[in-house]
Amino acid sequence: MKKAIRIGLAALALATVGSATAVFNNFYTSEDYASTPYVQTAVLRQGASGGEVKELQRRLKEWGYYKGSVDGVYGKGTVEAVRLFQKKNGLTADGVAGIDTFKALGMNDSVRVLENEQNNQNSGSNYTSSDLYLLAKCIYAEARGESYTGQVAVGAVILNRVASSSFPNTVAGVIYQKNAFTAVSDGQINLEPNKTAMNAASDALNGWDPTYGCLYYYNPAVATSSWIFGRQTVTTIGKHVFAI
Repeated sequence: MKKAIRIGLAALALATVGSATAVFNNFYTSEDYASTPYVQTAVLRQGASGGEVKELQRRLKEWGYYKGSVDGVYGKGTVEAVRLFQKKNGLTADGVAGIDTFKALGMNDSVRVLENEQNNQNSGSNYTSSDLYLLAKCIYAEARGESYTGQVAVGAVILNRVASSSFPNTVAGVIYQKNAFTAVSDGQINLEPNKTAMNAASDALNGWDPTYGCLYYYNPAVATSSWIFGRQTVTTIGKHVFAI
């Protein structure tokens, strides 16, 4: 099994720097900001976009540094607002939002992402923050009605496949393997994961495997393939049977 990445449970990051895919829906409330992971990229600079940029703009606007629209686009106005904030707070005024700027703004999830990615690089982990996000999406799509242990178990099966020579050797390769997961076939993989799914993905990446090495799971009430019924059952968690 590849060494697991330890990521703050509330943090969400994508692998690229300078651009990001939006995680939020189109409308936001203070409760949304408080309860939903918004972190998408470790360092923000001109050209970035998405929920984390929107949170950055919101905080800068609240404190009078940013006058533009909170639109999630890191344009020239955002750059200038960041520079002004940095100058006022004794930071390097480069217009790039990194760990020191996040700390000064109180964007603690963003701070944790940077710190964990730095720890990751030092430990040589093979998993990335985008693996965490995609794993959480699959867990949410496949098992959001299951117990927490059941959700971790689904994540563990995916990671067990990554480690197996019989399957693709990446999280994305396993999840998007043709006909591997119903949630991919029916489009539910595109749903946004909640905090429980994020936590479950993190626990699975950190080595918790309630399935004891299983490579398959199915719901006997809805499964139609006779092949899957022939796999050796190891354990049952909630509605899912886990097998090798």
